[in-house]
Amino acid sequence: MSLRLALAACLAIGAGSIAAGQTASAEVPEWCKALPRPEYKALERVEVSDAWFEVYKPAKNVFAIYEPHQAEETIGYLIVGDKRALLFDTGMGISDVKKVAAELTKLPMVVVNSHTHDDHVGGNWEFETVYGMDTEFTRTNAKGSREDAQAEIAGDQVCGELPKGFDAQSYATRPWHISRFLHDGDKIELGNRTLEIIATPGHTPDAICLLDRANGLLFTGDTYYPAPIWLFRPETDLDAYVASVKRIAALGPKLKLVLGAHNIPVAEPAVLPRLVAAIEAARSGKGTSKPDGQGREIRSVDGFSFLLRAQ
Repeated sequence: MSLRLALAACLAIGAGSIAAGQTASAEVPEWCKALPRPEYKALERVEVSDAWFEVYKPAKNVFAIYEPHQAEETIGYLIVGDKRALLFDTGMGISDVKKVAAELTKLPMVVVNSHTHDDHVGGNWEFETVYGMDTEFTRTNAKGSREDAQAEIAGDQVCGELPKGFDAQSYATRPWHISRFLHDGDKIELGNRTLEIIATPGHTPDAICLLDRANGLLFTGDTYYPAPIWLFRPETDLDAYVASVKRIAALGPKLKLVLGAHNIPVAEPAVLPRLVAAIEAARSGKGTSKPDGQGREIRSVDGFSFLLRAQ
């Protein structure tokens, strides 16, 4: 999850409205004031019809589908081969990600999720073909939920106007059908492009990274992103997380680009061994700490931050 939600930096809703007839505060959330993030200036932007999304090209035939108007700043990736495309995460479900993806490619599309927290599966229900990890956590989340989704549209979580016609009262993560179960090491062929499933449990039991070996790309989901990484929820396994980041760090010499699921879509592969050292240091109590809600702390080490259960 993103820096915005983790820090919960503001108490006011952004300009715009949450639901029809509701008057918004004129005050803009602090995280919203900090946008746009400067890293996006170096990326090619692709215009799409839906103002809820911004789309960028971080690599050849890869589109980063960014949601800058909600505090998670989620980023899904449309990865295009010669015969079909893969959408790695469908975002919040606040607006129509399927329509946006269809503007970027006319190829048949399969959805794979980096994990099944609500901010990554919100648009799954729109797609006929959704692959999911073979875990009980995945099967449970595929049934949908309402509580987590409603928390995502609380006053301090929205920057600007929500999409026209959006119904806040009915907003929920809708159920979706799992077409095929995935396992560590499975490969998905897109036509002259092969993507490999790298199981990286820790953040959640079903967390994965997606590896494009031929092009040196690693899509990390919430295993790595440049903001406080959420490692405090009941489904988190810190031992598994450390093992997972060590595994992907070992891929570093073969990588050209690391693509995370929040805030900024590009990082250098050198970030991965530093991430290993940082989480190990954080677990041993090193770095700086500050409380973040009851029973939680943000521990920072060497430019990395982790939202942990308080020690």
